[in-house]
Amino acid sequence: MMVTPASKRILLIDDEPDVQRVVQTCLEKLAQWTVITVTSAEEGLLKASAEQPDAILLDIMMPKMDGYMFLDALWAKPEMQFIPVVFLTAQAGLLEPHHYETLGVKEIIAKPFDPLTLHRAIASALNWELGT
Repeated sequence: MMVTPASKRILLIDDEPDVQRVVQTCLEKLAQWTVITVTSAEEGLLKASAEQPDAILLDIMMPKMDGYMFLDALWAKPEMQFIPVVFLTAQAGLLEPHHYETLGVKEIIAKPFDPLTLHRAIASALNWELGT
C-alpha cells in the first residue's frame, strides 16, 4: 500500500551541517516534506519521541552515540518501533543488504548522494507516493 506524501515529517540525524542543509533544502523543495534536523543521536532520540516523525534519516558515523547505538535505543521504546529508518551514510559500501535488514533499516543511501533524486530514493524505500 502506497502512503500519500501529504505533510510527511522527516527527522534527519547527521552531525555535518553541510549535509543537513542540502538534505533539508532538497526534501522541502522537491518533495514538500518537513525536515527536522538534529546534530547528534542523543538529540535524535529526544526529537523522535517528541515529534513522532514519519521517517528517520540516520547517519551511522557520529560522535558519542553512533547510528547503531541509536537504533538499539530507538527500538527499545515500543512507541517508536514503527518509525522507518533509512541510513544516509558514507559507509554504504561496507554494509551488506542482509545486515541492515536485520537491523530493521529500510534502505541505505550512500553519501555522496544526488540531491535531485534523494527524495525519490527515500520515497521508494518507504513505499511513499510523491506528489506531482
